[in-house]
Amino acid sequence: MKPDFDELVERHSGEIFAYVWRLLRDAHDAEDCLQETFLRAFRSYSRVRAGSNYRAWLYRIATNTARSQWKWRKRNETHTIDLDPDWQSDEMPVADRVERAAVLTAVTRAVEALPDQQRAALIMRKYQELSYAEIAAALDCTEAAARANVYQAVKKLQTKFGVNE
Repeated sequence: MKPDFDELVERHSGEIFAYVWRLLRDAHDAEDCLQETFLRAFRSYSRVRAGSNYRAWLYRIATNTARSQWKWRKRNETHTIDLDPDWQSDEMPVADRVERAAVLTAVTRAVEALPDQQRAALIMRKYQELSYAEIAAALDCTEAAARANVYQAVKKLQTKFGVNE
């Protein structure tokens, strides 16, 4: 039996918002993307089979919606916001705050520079804590491809920042 659509929205909107925010790095864009995601989901809900992985289905829609938003934004403007809004804490010395801001900006840019599939897989795995099966369903690929995308993203970031593991 299919859950009520409102129930899906209620259950998953918070985590989908967090995911698209991590992809887009802008609260306004993330809100727009979330609304568009659920609008697209609503329009196609009647075609989803009962018993499907609704969470992965919503992540797939959110990923595609965020990709469209990302490409549009890349064509129209370039901007980056802080990963950590608490970096300006008065408890941290100014020199440490400046250094931390520079590192966070560099990491943000490096993640943004990853290919779409790798960036989405990395964020789903490391921040959203989705399983590889859920990532595969969301990205319409195999579990092996999901693992490979996360692995390649991590390796690229490690290489960029000189981290050897």
